[in-house]
Amino acid sequence: MNAEADALSAARDAVKDADRKHVFHSWSAQELIDPLAVAGAEGSYFWDYDGNRYLDFSSALVYTNIGYQHPKVTAAIQEQAARLCTVAPGFAVDVRSEAARLIAERTPGELDRIFFTNGGAEAVENAVRMARLHTGRPKVMSAYRSYHGATSTAINLTGDARRFGNDTATAGVVHFWGPFAYRSPFYAADEAEECERALRHLEDTIVFEGPQSIAAIVLETVGGAPGVLVHPDGYLAGVRALCDRYGILLVLDEVMVGFGRTGTWFAADHWGVVPDLLCFAKGVNSGYVPLGGVALSPAVAATFATRPYPGGLTYSGHVLACAAAVATINVMAEEGIVEQSARTGAELLGPGLRALAERHPSVGEVRGLGTFWALELVRNRATREPLVPYNAAGADNAPMAAFGAACKKGGLWPLIAGNRIHVAPACNISAEDVAKGLEILDEALSVADAHMA
Repeated sequence: MNAEADALSAARDAVKDADRKHVFHSWSAQELIDPLAVAGAEGSYFWDYDGNRYLDFSSALVYTNIGYQHPKVTAAIQEQAARLCTVAPGFAVDVRSEAARLIAERTPGELDRIFFTNGGAEAVENAVRMARLHTGRPKVMSAYRSYHGATSTAINLTGDARRFGNDTATAGVVHFWGPFAYRSPFYAADEAEECERALRHLEDTIVFEGPQSIAAIVLETVGGAPGVLVHPDGYLAGVRALCDRYGILLVLDEVMVGFGRTGTWFAADHWGVVPDLLCFAKGVNSGYVPLGGVALSPAVAATFATRPYPGGLTYSGHVLACAAAVATINVMAEEGIVEQSARTGAELLGPGLRALAERHPSVGEVRGLGTFWALELVRNRATREPLVPYNAAGADNAPMAAFGAACKKGGLWPLIAGNRIHVAPACNISAEDVAKGLEILDEALSVADAHMA
């Protein structure tokens, strides 16, 4: 056993040493981070070289919707690699066509044409380009408290603090306030009033920006990174109506919430709203091989019937990624994973998280759908002061850092953003693992409670 432990320790040290010397990490001050060396993963768990197993309540970055190492998907990737690893995007290939067909069958309305990208940010970039070319208008609108990716246009569309270091004020983006009843920018008394006032504010912004200059409104169907913001009933339909009134395209960003995450194939299905363009990535193949894309309405697709679309990617519709997508979608259908996500949210996560809120005064609000939830942690329930300030760092972020450390010590890997923990396990997580995760969260929240004012 000592020899085996020594070998694992040596492997860990080699991985971390190479990481420190050669890997440049995103969103990080390079000398201030110490990434965990991961040795393997399966299902809802991953583990390190020291034998620590973590129940992953983050699904990596909210994309392993079917968990790690699903045997049918890994087999499909291996089979495709043996047959045809890659071919240029201009060719017709069986798995690419089949992936597009399976996606189109599940998108809302008649979004039947699929433009493939390598990930979500590129999907947003291309959706905005399509909207501008289709309408001949330059501006796009997006919400504060949003995240759309880290490429040039996508980061300018983003409405959270990650935009600050990248915003050039030249992207033609106009931001507006979306509904968020818990921290209402409209001083609303309830969700119905929040919805009404948010739509009025959006229309006022459209009018004063000049509708004739606005190509698209880009909106997360459910706000992901900003805190699992579930729009009140009527809001998305109201935005759709405003877009129709002013000739503006509606672009729904479903990168994080598509493919079962909220308990439906796409989150738009909850409200019966059909966008003009829909962006996807992440859950389309659980991130096993990078893939994203844009689903186009017939009207937008027709714009490029005889007019070349001025955009493309070397790896668009990569065959290994498409093979993974075909296998993933088929697995989700065969195993009822979308329906399982809905049941898990309604019967386990929702009730379980609300029970935690009753026991822990640091939990200000619980919100979510399916296997996509957030706990808003506060210093004071009455004032709703966040447990840490907006965009906190260093000592200001100490309470959330302590809470996160307590989760990891208990064997739970959390997804923490600002003053929130996002609860986003695999869509096919077992009831036993949900119970285990909630038990660890219960203990860790006592650490958050200790930091209340």
